[in-house]
Amino acid sequence: MIRRVIAIFLSVLVLFFTVLSILAIWDLIDIQHVLSKSLSTLLVITISTAVVLFIFAVLYKPDNSDN
Repeated sequence: MIRRVIAIFLSVLVLFFTVLSILAIWDLIDIQHVLSKSLSTLLVITISTAVVLFIFAVLYKPDNSDN
């Protein structure tokens, strides 16, 4: 389930950056501000995801016992 969600999310990101790049190539948008904001947003999402994964890896350990 998680892999599907991640795959869909990454596919949407690829589609977004592709459309953004095509619009910038044809000079329909000014990509400098949009691209910097998009990349900084992705950086924040990546860092927060890493922190959440670290918290779950360290603090949330399910019991291996059957009891």
